[in-house]
Amino acid sequence: MKLEFHHINFVSKNVDELDAFYKNVLQMDSIPERNFPRTEATDDAGFAGKIKFVTEGSMEMHLAEQNFDVAALNGRHINPVEKGHIAFRTDDIEAFKKVLEENGIQYADYGTAFAKEWHQLFFYDPVGNIIEVHQVLDNT
Repeated sequence: MKLEFHHINFVSKNVDELDAFYKNVLQMDSIPERNFPRTEATDDAGFAGKIKFVTEGSMEMHLAEQNFDVAALNGRHINPVEKGHIAFRTDDIEAFKKVLEENGIQYADYGTAFAKEWHQLFFYDPVGNIIEVHQVLDNT
């Protein structure tokens, strides 16, 4: 099982202001939203908030609209857009679930609730930071 750093997610009530800051002050480039196909949100699943994506060339930042109700809406106990998170990509999500379980770490399995092409898990580190691990799905 391979694990690599993928992105940092910051949240804000004003995504456009956050996006402008990272593009204007830190000179980051926009990543087209079409590169991140989202699952359509419904009244009881997913996330319909605004998201922007930026990069300095090697690392991604996902800038999402803060929403305190996402965990309850999706029937999960961890909310990845309450205070943001860091994210890692794996090539074997099932093997990573076993690592979490072997270490007694509870996780929220969001599957493809937010991204059509990613299976996402969220969990807390020992001090309460939210961590995402996802696997790109083979949709062929």
